[in-house]
Amino acid sequence: MKLRIITAVIAILLFFPFVFIGKMPFFIVMYLISSIGLLELLRMRNMTSYPIPTLFTLLLMWVLLLPSKNIFLFNQFDTSKSEFTLVIVLILLGYTVLVKNKFTFEDAGFLVLSAIYVGLGFYYFIETQTAGLHYIFYGILVILATDTGAYFFGRLLGKRKLWPEISPNKTIEGAIGGILLACLVAIIFQLVTPVHSSMYIVIIVTVFASACGQVGDLVESAFKRYYKVKDSGKLLPGHGGILDRFDSWLFVFPFLHFIQFIS
Repeated sequence: MKLRIITAVIAILLFFPFVFIGKMPFFIVMYLISSIGLLELLRMRNMTSYPIPTLFTLLLMWVLLLPSKNIFLFNQFDTSKSEFTLVIVLILLGYTVLVKNKFTFEDAGFLVLSAIYVGLGFYYFIETQTAGLHYIFYGILVILATDTGAYFFGRLLGKRKLWPEISPNKTIEGAIGGILLACLVAIIFQLVTPVHSSMYIVIIVTVFASACGQVGDLVESAFKRYYKVKDSGKLLPGHGGILDRFDSWLFVFPFLHFIQFIS
């Protein structure tokens, strides 16, 4: 626990100044973090042994990360992100033929889905920072409160397992506690720095956002259990890798945009 806290404090001190600064420094850091996260996911399936497909997968994710205000880059070439994604899909499928199915259709599908999952997840985090710092800190605090509440409620009251086949330590009581603490933190945040005109809407959104964050955490746990790895990486001592720390973010920030909570 002490190592986790030390790592978390150092990570916050290094990362959050870029969130405040924004613009190009923030984009560079996000591209770096997302690239590490994607490579962690690819290593779980040993896909980095295919350097050419890995490079095209990174390229796809980098394009998906481009902020919406930079969409003029696509207009100049009369194309879109979806069309670029199709180009990468066709390239990867063509590669399966060149290597005589040593690199398979399933491998190509895994790479494309990984790029979309990580790329669009962090894309919406970038979009949230652009929309306003109060939105991004609302989302981060909801995620942190959910994790904290789930941990302590689970240790104190946890009896019924939430999903033991995927994450044996998580409990239903912990999941509910995470949602309750997230709502409490969201209420305080709304009183200090409003993110919506209605407190009721904030509470409802927080309940679903907290649940989405926990689903994101379970998804990452499912990856690791399926591919038989303990952590996604070793970059963050006590936490694991980038995906171990940002798994909830990849679900929460897209959700907040999908319901148009962030304008």
